[in-house]
Parts: sequence; C-alpha cells; structure tokens
Amino acid sequence: MTDERYDVIVIGTSQGGRFLPVDLAKAGKRVALVERDHLGGVCVNTGCTPTKTMVASARLAHQARRGAEYGVRTGPVSVDLVAVLERKQAMVAGARENYASRLAQDGLDLIEGEARFTGPKTIEVALKDGGTLGISAPVIVIDTGTRPKPLAIQGAHDVPVLYSTSIMGLDVLPKHLIVLGGGYIGLEFGQMFRRFGSKVTIIQTGPRLLAAEDDDISDEVAAILRDDGIAVMTSTTPERVEKSDSGGVRLTIRTADGEQQIEGSHLLSAIGRIPNTEALALTAAGVRLLDNSSIEVNEYLETSVPGVYAMGDVKGGPAFTHLSYDDYRILRANLLGGEKVSTQGRLVPYAVFIDPQLGRVGMSERQAREQNLTVRVAKVPMSSVIRALETGETRGFMKAVIDARTQQILGAAVLGAEGGEIMTIIQVAMLGKLPYTAMANAIFTHPLLAEGLNSLFQAVDSH
Repeated sequence: MTDERYDVIVIGTSQGGRFLPVDLAKAGKRVALVERDHLGGVCVNTGCTPTKTMVASARLAHQARRGAEYGVRTGPVSVDLVAVLERKQAMVAGARENYASRLAQDGLDLIEGEARFTGPKTIEVALKDGGTLGISAPVIVIDTGTRPKPLAIQGAHDVPVLYSTSIMGLDVLPKHLIVLGGGYIGLEFGQMFRRFGSKVTIIQTGPRLLAAEDDDISDEVAAILRDDGIAVMTSTTPERVEKSDSGGVRLTIRTADGEQQIEGSHLLSAIGRIPNTEALALTAAGVRLLDNSSIEVNEYLETSVPGVYAMGDVKGGPAFTHLSYDDYRILRANLLGGEKVSTQGRLVPYAVFIDPQLGRVGMSERQAREQNLTVRVAKVPMSSVIRALETGETRGFMKAVIDARTQQILGAAVLGAEGGEIMTIIQVAMLGKLPYTAMANAIFTHPLLAEGLNSLFQAVDSH
C-alpha cells in the first residue's frame, strides 16, 4: 500500500540526479530523492573525484623523478600511499558535504534506502534504518548508475580481486599489479600505480588498447605506457587465477604462443561496468531493458512507460559524468519548461586521464571512413609544439578529421600534455561550425600548447 504520494520521485544521486530534484523542488514540486548508498553517485564517491585526485599525486611523483632532466635535484622519491588516500578521502568528503548542503530545500525529501518498483508508478523503499516505505508519483526518474562488472574467470571467487572501487582503499603499495582490461579505467590505474612504485602488467583481450580509438592512437598509448615501464600484453586472454605460493595471485593466460602464467601481488579487474537495474524490479513497472541490462529510453530519455525516465549511465551508451549532466539539462527543460529537448545530435567529448591526456571529440578517422565520408586528415606530433618542447612534454600527437566537401571538422584526438583542454578548443570550433581554415589561420598566444592548433590545421593531408 502506498504511504506517501509525490509529484516526482528521483532514484539515485549521480551527476544528473544531484541537481534535478533540487530544481524540481524549487519550482514547487513535492519531490522524493531515494539513495541507497552515498550521496553524489559514482563520480563523487568512486569515480572522477577520487581517481583524478590520486592521478594528480601519481603525476607529481613522476615529475619529481624527472627533476634532473630540468636541472632540479630532488633525491630519491617515494610515495606515502596512506597520505595519498587521506588526501583523496578529504576531497570526497568535501564533495559529499557540498552536495548534502544543496538538499536543504523545501519540498524535497531525502529517503535513504533501496528502491524497487511494485507497479508502473509505485515504489517500495527498504529503508536503511529498517522497515519499508511505499511511495508513488506520476513522474519517476531512474539515475542508479553502474558498478564494476564481476570477473568471471575460473578461480576468481577464490582469490582477492580488486575493482576500481576497492583498489582506492589499498594502504600498502602492490609489488606487482596485474590489470585486466585495456580501457580507460585499466590504463589510468595501471599508470597511476606504476608511478607510485609498483611493477604493472596490463592485459588486454583484444588486439589493441582503447579499442574504440583509431589504431595510431592505440599504438601511441601503448608506446607511452611501455615507456613508463609498464608491460602491455594485447591479444591475451585470462583463463584462470589462483593463489600463488608467495601469497599473491597466479594468472594463467592464453596468447598466440600458447598458455603462460604470470605471478603478481594484486589483481585488478577493469573489464567493464554493468548497470544497477536488477534490484529495481523493473518488470513490475513494465520498463524495458536492453540486452546489456541497461534501460531503454527514447530521445527524450523516457522509458517504455510514459512518465518514467532514465538518465546517466544506467541508460547505457557512453558512461561520462558530463553526459549525465546533459541528461539533467534535457529533463529539466522538458519537465519544468514543457519543452521537447532531445538527445539527438549531441556532440559528446571525453578525456582519458592517462599522462599525457587523451582528449577526444566527434568522429574518429575510422568512424568517418566507415560512413563512407570523404575525409582529409591532419596530424602533427607534440614534439613540433614549442610549448611542449619547452616543458619537456613531447609525447603524443594531435589529429583532426575534416569533411573534404564542407571543410567542417568532424572530430579530433589530442594525445598530449593537457590534451583534454586542447580538444575542448576544437570542440567549441565544431559547435560554432567553423571551417578548419579558421583554426589554421587563427592567432593563438605564443607560447601556449593551443598554438599547436595552427600547425595541426595547416597540416591537413600532409602527414
């Protein structure tokens, strides 16, 4: 039986779910916000905020070891992992407190517990403090995010397996960290712990790291990681794992050369993430799921049940915090403004926070050619950018894909120092529909990394 009726129920508090209920309450709606764990979702608690804080510590350790290249004497460099974790946790705590303070809004009720549907517009919440609460609303927004995909190889239940959340709780540095997965999570943690002082091996089942990228990007990323002292193994399938005689793990892998074994002190599984949908009992609501258990939505983020919406990672597609925030923008406009704002045609950028960063926006060269577009390609090494030379950050390159017919920029990749920031300049040019010649002929401040955009767009088809 329903105990409380609301105008809107929001389930989960990720980037979009943090802002939407507050705006709805300010507009006079009676809103219930249900959260089963920590406020702020993945980004604040186990994603962007903590990982990028730790990446900053790892980069500083790396730069300190390079001091002699710049004529700076630093002596031996060591990392206090406990201090790194304390700094990380302070950042997380601050972000949680900041969010909690936003919820002090008339008309907004925070309900702590796990929600499950009992009908299309009715929900039962198993409260953290015990008992249950029934709630209902004509509008429901699901924002429950994702979690690490469990490792399913033989023996995985018999050894300690780390995931992206638990590895950030280690207070002892792994002697040898084996990373399963060559996506952005695996690469960020792999490089991070290598810089903290661990031996690191990255194992990728497919033939290349960052499989969605062009081959030249993947190859250069692998070269950079190997230059950092990381062992990178591609076309390698993990088959089983067991405890080693030394108390660590022994991983059996299969390569083109046959079966091999690798011993490490710790095993990190970064093989992907899965949506948090099973506890919601979505069948009771009639909400359809896709094959990967994410929620099916239309271009207005509405599910198969009218009035029930999904936002953020739980709906599938690219799992980026900024995309979740844009979902919030769309729902706010449609639910409060009566608009029909759509997800169609969104230009979604992203960055991989290895060092140097990889910033990406729009189409890759492979995607453009698969669509049979006539393209021109520009590419320049970071070693040709004056600022990169001056700062000793010359690894990587910039690349842009141009529509040969319209001269519009279709996409870009910047693998280099502050690659994400440089990519954003190109993104703005794409949003403004500038021809690539506008970038080639622009005056950029000397000597900034952005000055390299002149060289990039003057190098169309010259590589």
